[in-house]
Formats: sequence, C-alpha cells, structure tokens
Amino acid sequence: MADHHRDHDHDLSSPLLQSPRSDHSPVIISIEADGNDTVSDPATQDQLNNHDTRYHNNPGNPYWFIGSDGLSVPGPNTANPFLNDTPHVVGVYEFVKIVVCFPIVLIRLVLFGFCLLVGYLATKLALEGWKDKQNPMPVWRSRLMWVTRVCSRCILFSFGYHWIRRKGKPAPRQIAPIVVSNHISYIEPIFFFYELFPTIVASESHDSIPFVGTIIRAMQVIYVDRFSQSSRKNAVSEIKRKASCDRFPRVLLFPEGTTTNGKFLISFQLGAFIPAYPIQPVIVRYPHVHFDQSWYDVPSFFDSFFHRMLGLIFWHAILLRGDVSLGKLMFRMFTQFHNFMEVEYLPVVFPSDNQKENALRFAERTSHAMASALNAVQTSHAYGDLMLLMKASELKEENASSYMVEMARVGSIFHISSLEAVNFLEKFLSMNPDPSGCVKLLDFLSVLRLKTCPLSDEIFGFIDVDKNGSITFKQFLYASAHVMKLPLFWQACELAFAECDPDGNGFISENQLEVTIRPAIPDLNKYEIDSLFRLFDSDGDGRVSRDDFICCLRKNPLLIAIFSPTLLHTDLSEARNRMPGDVI
Repeated sequence: MADHHRDHDHDLSSPLLQSPRSDHSPVIISIEADGNDTVSDPATQDQLNNHDTRYHNNPGNPYWFIGSDGLSVPGPNTANPFLNDTPHVVGVYEFVKIVVCFPIVLIRLVLFGFCLLVGYLATKLALEGWKDKQNPMPVWRSRLMWVTRVCSRCILFSFGYHWIRRKGKPAPRQIAPIVVSNHISYIEPIFFFYELFPTIVASESHDSIPFVGTIIRAMQVIYVDRFSQSSRKNAVSEIKRKASCDRFPRVLLFPEGTTTNGKFLISFQLGAFIPAYPIQPVIVRYPHVHFDQSWYDVPSFFDSFFHRMLGLIFWHAILLRGDVSLGKLMFRMFTQFHNFMEVEYLPVVFPSDNQKENALRFAERTSHAMASALNAVQTSHAYGDLMLLMKASELKEENASSYMVEMARVGSIFHISSLEAVNFLEKFLSMNPDPSGCVKLLDFLSVLRLKTCPLSDEIFGFIDVDKNGSITFKQFLYASAHVMKLPLFWQACELAFAECDPDGNGFISENQLEVTIRPAIPDLNKYEIDSLFRLFDSDGDGRVSRDDFICCLRKNPLLIAIFSPTLLHTDLSEARNRMPGDVI
C-alpha cells in the first residue's frame, strides 16, 4: 500500500497553503524477514486492544477504533469564483446594441479568420526546418513571429478590444524572468502573446488544437498534465531551466490553474514559485456593465469532438461556461461597441531567503499583492472545484455550485486528489440529493447497501455534524477523506480482509463476508447480504479478491466501520500473521 503513503512534493498541483497533518503520532509498520509486520508504536496496539474503555469514551463515533477523535467540517462557502454575471442578454439597451452592431459582425468575423490564417502561415514558416527546439528560437525566426504577434493584436481588435489600458511596465527579463497573471478569459493569453511573446505553461491537449497548437509550439510551450505527478515535476524543471537562461523569453503562468470571474483569486499552484526566481505579477480586469466576459475552463475529461472543432479560439476550446456557450460569448463580443480591458504590471516580487518555505511564502505574498491590487477576495477554491461543478452540471443538478468544497483546503488537510473528490461526488449524487444538495438517511444507506440499525445510524450521525437529519456533499467528502487518512485505516482494511479469509486462499465468499459482518449488523437477510457482497465483488466473478476488497473500501471508506466488532474481538497478532507482508 505504498501508494497511500506517497510523498507530496511541491509541484504544479500543490495548493497555496499546506495545512498541518492530524496531530496523531505516526504509525510505522515494519516488514520482518519472515513476512510478518509489526506495529512499532506501542500506542497503536493499545488503541486497538483496549476497545471497551475507548468505546465508552467515544459514544457515537464508529471510527474511534482506527484513530478518529471525531469529525469537523467547515461551514458552507457561498462564494462562486466561476459565476458569470451576465449569462443572458437582458434589457432593451443590449437588444438595441446587438441590432445596431449586427451588420459589423460579419466584418469582424472575416478579420478574425483572416488574421488567424495569416498568423498560422507565418508561424509555419518560422518553424520550418527548425529541429533544435530545446534551445532558444533563433533571432530571425523570432522576428518572423512578429507577423503572428501583430495578427493576434488584430484578432483582439476584431473582438472589440480597440484599445487596451495599461498601467505600469513589464520589468526587464533579466530582473523578472517569470510572469504570473490572474486568468479570466481566453483573451489574456492572446494579449500576452502579442505583448511579451513568452514561453507558456499549457495543457498537453492544446498541442492538437487546430491552428493554435502550431502557434503555441512556436512559443516553446512547456506542456504539463495536471493529473500526472511526473509531468508536473518535469514542467517545474523546464520552468527553472528556461527562466535561468536570458536567451529564452519570459515564462508566463496562470497560477490559479483555470479561469475565474475576476472577483475572486483562487488558490495558487506552486509551479511558478518553486524555482525561486523573481516574479512580476500582472493583473487583468474587464470593466463592464452589461457584458461579463469571464469564462471558465472545462476539465480534460469533459473534452469532446466539439472541443477540438471549436479549438481555433486561442487556448481555451470549450463548450460551456455555465449558461454561456462559446458561440454566444463570441457573438456578444462581436456585437459590442467596445470591450474594455485593463492590464496592470505590479512591482516585482522577490523570493525570501528562507529556502525551506520559499515556495509557500513566495506564492502567498504574490497572491496577496495581486488580490489587493484587484480588490478581489482570496478563496481556497481550486481547479478541483471546477471539476466538481462541471460533474454536478453534467448530471443536471439544480444547484451545481453547492457541490464546490474549496479543494485547496481539502487537499492540504487530507491529501486527496481532485479526481478522488469527483469520484466521491459521483457516489454522493447517486444518493438522490434533494434540490438543496442534501441526502437523507435512507438514501445514504441504500447506496452503501446498509440497512437501518444502530451502527448505520452512528455512521450517518458521524457525517451529520449539524445533527439536522441530512448530510451535504462537503460533509460526506470530509468524512470519507477523514476516515481514509486515519492512522490505522489501511491496516484495518488488511486485517478485515484477513478475518474474512480464514483459509488464507486470497478470496472471500459471500458466506465468509456474512459471518464477518454479522456481529455489526445482526439481522441482515439473504438479499441484503447478497447486495453488500456484490458491492465488494467489483468484477462480478462470484468471489472477492484482496484487490476487490481494498478497492471497494477505497471507494467507500465509511464501510470499514462494519468490520469493527470483528476486528476488536480478534487476536491481532494472529490476524497480522495472515496479512500479506507487502502491504501497509
């Protein structure tokens, strides 16, 4: 189970602030030469064996036996950094403006298409025959890219950005080799391409976008897969390598990792700050009254054929921004008299001398400077919240934004990934939440294949920290992550499997599962046993392997409670002798 104790290096996916781990003392499981494992912390043995005393001290907590002292869940945060203020055309003025501007839409479309084509051809010429792309682009090729840069400014003009107000100036590349900016729309990358011609950090999926993929390759893009730890580490190394060489252009990053509505500044990723080079923060605003130009990026697993087809809009080829489709956003941009954009270059932020905490402090100071200049609210939302929002929207939930949980905070406390959080959301949504996003006891038990009994009431009550008879997704996620990260959870999973498999043949039958869990839920009938067994038997082969068992508890960590009576009345030394030696 080494993957459950993996190191969490600072990388592109690391949240801005790391919260301390639980104050439980660490439990070290050592593997002996004969294959048996031992618990090196004597307190762990006492915690599992002295169950009678501990039970009376922790009434209503079904997870005390694996180290839980109870659950604490922050209250709901109604902030929505991804909410567009004007998803629909409202008011007589807007309708009249669309009618008046409609004749120039075709002109703007033609200008947009012509400039994109010319820029693409110029970029193809600049890249022709260039093999050594690990080194800086030769000067003559960079000069040829000025054609594409001018075309990008004309594209901004076609979108209605006839003039762009600037405040401050870009710092010399020798002083600040890295630039970071807030991210609101697909417009900022086009602007920075024209203004700075930087090296950017972008998702690998952008390489295959028509026209745009070719142009960003000319920027010597640093590709990254946000869900791959090795890819993130390689990206950090490339950022450091290119920032250290004055012959490369500046490196541009959007540390929020996605777009917001500009009213909030969400948690920063640390990729720009780990190299510890001076950074110039830049803030972008889109002052508006009738037309909010903000747009959020869609997680990669929602990509589709249309994602590719609509990719000729720079950088962010996506279908929906809530109720704002790509076509509607472009159309409304084309039908404005003028779209306002302000860019402010802030003073350079230098890294501190404390190397150990440099990335965290550096990111925090930079984020604070940008939020103050923007007059924006800082939140612990992250790209993972956007994934949760889109999953809830995909499943037609009425109040999809209520399923955001401030993933940067959740990740720092429990070290749970965004993909894991989305999996838990899918489980929660299968419980048929009401329009307010709450789940009642019976729906909760139905999905976990449990029945009403004292133990299941305790499990539900453990999650229901407000004691109002229903649970929210945030409470469900916190409870699941809390249990999964407890000091003894994975050991308890292995011991539970060992108890279910007294023969030691590596598989569990339905009867063996029944015998093991009946002390926890005595009045289970045959149908209920079969239903629970099928939950563990993920491959449907009529028996539960160790991998099936562990996989089920990883997806449903709250179910470990049904094995507590058996584990607490077991000679743990004998049980551990039956456990595989390569686990924990």
